[in-house]
Amino acid sequence: MKAVILAAGYGTRLQRDLQNDPTGRFKSLIGIPKPLLPVGHSALISRWIAALENTACIDGIFVVTNDLYYQIFEQWAKQFTVVKIINDGTRCNEERLGAVACLQLAVDHFQIEDHLLVIGGDTLFKEDFSLSNFMDSFLQLQSKCEESNLVLSCLCKDKETTKYGILEVDEDLRVCAMKEKPSPDETTSRRANAPIEVKDAPGNFLSWLISRKPVYIHQISGRFDVGNLSSYIECDSYFHGKLKDVNNYLK
Repeated sequence: MKAVILAAGYGTRLQRDLQNDPTGRFKSLIGIPKPLLPVGHSALISRWIAALENTACIDGIFVVTNDLYYQIFEQWAKQFTVVKIINDGTRCNEERLGAVACLQLAVDHFQIEDHLLVIGGDTLFKEDFSLSNFMDSFLQLQSKCEESNLVLSCLCKDKETTKYGILEVDEDLRVCAMKEKPSPDETTSRRANAPIEVKDAPGNFLSWLISRKPVYIHQISGRFDVGNLSSYIECDSYFHGKLKDVNNYLK
């Protein structure tokens, strides 16, 4: 299995927040791509690499970034023997390809004909998430049907359904439908997936996939999606004070 980490975003909201932060506490983070932001005592993306290197199923890790940050990622990747970087060729947010196109770029460039583990480069999970458990669940599904897919989902509150794509599942946790940011009375499900955006639209791909292949959910308690300064502070605080077992995180 190969892992593709999507890291070609420009972090425009976060960079704007950093520039406008009156405290000046986070001035040193200006110009750093979100996946390379320090959370606790390690870069966000490095936490994923540590877990992936520990997983016997993964034999290739590919990171998709943009031309603006390409050299920074190349320098970071020198510490890892299994990580390869690909440049999507864009220089600004208006040129960005989007998540699905970046994923296809990696598949084509590295001629991937294997199972794919797709990871958002600005996303981490709570300590109860286990990559090995997730992989075991995927392999169990594969043993029954080789066309099965597995996605992560967490429960949201009633008032939060309008923020996410909501996955409706059957008794086997197979996804039957995905509703884009529905009101609470439009669905009884509270199983949230990442919000769908027009350009960065992995949710659109998931909607397409559901009608063609078996897609199941793997429940998690929550995630950190670093999009602005407040979400970064929340994530960083968790890894400074609440993470109990640093050595086994994500594994």
